[in-house]
Amino acid sequence: MSKSSKANWSDLAIRLVSALVMAALALATNWLGGRLFALFWLIAALAVLVEWLRLVMPGRASWPEIGLGSIALVIATLLADGGRGMVGLIFILVGAVVLGGLATWRNKQQPLLIAAALPYAAAVVLPVLVLRQDEPHGSNAILVLFAIVWGSDVMAYFTGRTLGGPKLCPRISPKKTWSGFVGGLVFGGLGAGLVGGSLALVLLGGFLAAISQGGDLVESALKRRFDAKDASHLIPGHGGVMDRLDGFLAAALTALIVGVIHGGGHPAHGLLAW
Repeated sequence: MSKSSKANWSDLAIRLVSALVMAALALATNWLGGRLFALFWLIAALAVLVEWLRLVMPGRASWPEIGLGSIALVIATLLADGGRGMVGLIFILVGAVVLGGLATWRNKQQPLLIAAALPYAAAVVLPVLVLRQDEPHGSNAILVLFAIVWGSDVMAYFTGRTLGGPKLCPRISPKKTWSGFVGGLVFGGLGAGLVGGSLALVLLGGFLAAISQGGDLVESALKRRFDAKDASHLIPGHGGVMDRLDGFLAAALTALIVGVIHGGGHPAHGLLAW
């Protein structure tokens, strides 16, 4: 076996172990629920906030914005965890305006992108908290989201690598193909149907899988704009937390919106019952 082949297998093993650890933590905290679930996703959201801000304004100069954004994110999460998700959302939007104002006052470039860091990071934690709180359907709604995003990510990769073909969006992400995109939609939809136990969820799962892949492209465009390969090197073999959750946060936010529109005050039920 050549040195390059050994390196490829080593990289794949690292990626696989990291993915299994992250999946186990996500599944365990979803099963346990409560404060541990909220803490797990808050930590992930804080990591995404730091990665975004360090990406658009690298260096020590980003710490005032990181500090303010972190405080706002913690308060909003506590509000959402206490059943006041709408108040938490308003707090995030106000915090984003303050964050952009702080960046402007400090003569920082890209104040709109700096302000966007807070709602982007909040999309990691607030939607899943609101969905998870809708008992007795909350836990299953999160499992369906996992099935959609994980199924889409894994099968988009393998389908694209196996079939190849025309590129999806070469200027933003040169390796993504249309075959991978379609494969992600199909398996994301099938995952939703199997885990949710409903044929109707296959179509919704395919839609959310498309949203997930769109979220991945948005983050890729941001990294390309700032000439970065990964958001950070926090997760061995995977890059940063933002690299792993870009598609999930987009799908989770969309799932919450669909659930609220269809289920009113019971978003998890609205997401699952068709």
